Amino acid sequence: MKKPTPNPPESNDTSPYESADSKKLHEAAERALDHHFNPIPKKCPGRRPSQMFQISPDMDDESLLAHACESLATASVMASDVAAFVDTPQRHRILGIQQVIMLAELAVNRVLDNVEVQRYPTHS
Repeated sequence: MKKPTPNPPESNDTSPYESADSKKLHEAAERALDHHFNPIPKKCPGRRPSQMFQISPDMDDESLLAHACESLATASVMASDVAAFVDTPQRHRILGIQQVIMLAELAVNRVLDNVEVQRYPTHS
């Protein structure tokens, strides 16, 4: 009885990486795969973040949280005002954004409630 497929060709048991060309090809393939699937993050030398807007390093946590809460409350009101002037599909998106802002505001308020205020000694 004949087989529908022929026997595979016989090969010698040598490594495919024994020649210098095959090793170079293998290394190049590994570099290409690493480049596309395992990139190494590159640092930009000399790049410094902008210092135009900074928060003073000696600002206390309570003041920062209070400011964040007020900013979120303002953003919530602005989103609500804009939602009043747009049609239904966009209104739903804007109101969804407003809800996310309100939830963040609630979280910041809770942190403010839980924070133990550190009073710094005043110089008299």
